[in-house]
Amino acid sequence: MVEMSTTLSGRRLANPLMTASGCAANGQELHRFFDVAGLGAFVTKSVMADPRSGRDTPRMAETPSGMLNSIGLQGPGIAAFVEHDLPWLASVGATVLPSIAGGSSTEFAHVAAALRASPAFGCVAGVEVNISCPNVANRGLVFACDPLASAKVVALVREQLPRDVPIFAKLSPDVTDITTIAAACVKAGADGLTMINTLLGMAIDTDRLRPQLGGVTGGLSGPGIRPVAVRAIWQVRQAMFEGRIPTVPIIGVGGVRTGNDALELVAAGASAVQVGTATFNDPSAPMRVLAELTELLETKGFASFADVVGIAHVR
Repeated sequence: MVEMSTTLSGRRLANPLMTASGCAANGQELHRFFDVAGLGAFVTKSVMADPRSGRDTPRMAETPSGMLNSIGLQGPGIAAFVEHDLPWLASVGATVLPSIAGGSSTEFAHVAAALRASPAFGCVAGVEVNISCPNVANRGLVFACDPLASAKVVALVREQLPRDVPIFAKLSPDVTDITTIAAACVKAGADGLTMINTLLGMAIDTDRLRPQLGGVTGGLSGPGIRPVAVRAIWQVRQAMFEGRIPTVPIIGVGGVRTGNDALELVAAGASAVQVGTATFNDPSAPMRVLAELTELLETKGFASFADVVGIAHVR
């Protein structure tokens, strides 16, 4: 059997498969289809400080190779999350990677502090910092598109969490040079990176000749973005090999539907893989992908998952 455990910044996970933020709510919905404790980690929907109603409808639109979403980070806020959702995840034995978001760097810090204060914080294996949010203090500029803004968020979140709880900055592909953003985040205290978030896209209803989404633009996800994820992971991992960025683990995400898709991200340099959009039509997709990936590695003669991480760089 292949040893499928992975270690992310000192935290050992039983396997490398995770949900992707925003695609599986906060656990209870997906738990009806499989035991979420069987995942390497369950990644929650991004949570902000206050309750948020989200963007105008329609919020979703199909594309030929994925989907556009314009949800707007709808959610009940951090107080409800730590009172209800996190304790439930802890009660079923899940390993949790909460995703946090904010409209300002100080909001990120507030959410991180509230998370740490939760009695259920023991189930948290790390925190994903969703910096792909508009910065309300800077005319809506997305944090993840600016090295300094990204670094400030990461530094403030790092101050609020115990040193043994790793934080993973989730990067946007909508930048000229993703290695610059990655380097800024790691220098500011990120223990790892999640790559990539959705690409900004738009669809026009050609019957009504108007935008399909109420919010006009939305995040493109699904199979169509996987080559972008592979490229981004490759570039950042290569920068690490060359010493331009300190070596930290990468969590790969973007268009994974099968074990073979996951293997592509891992070979490019990902130490863990998230499954997102695929769960909309196959709720068991994360566990299926894990089984397929395990079988692939066994067929190829690998003894452990760790042996394959970044292997494409040395072949």
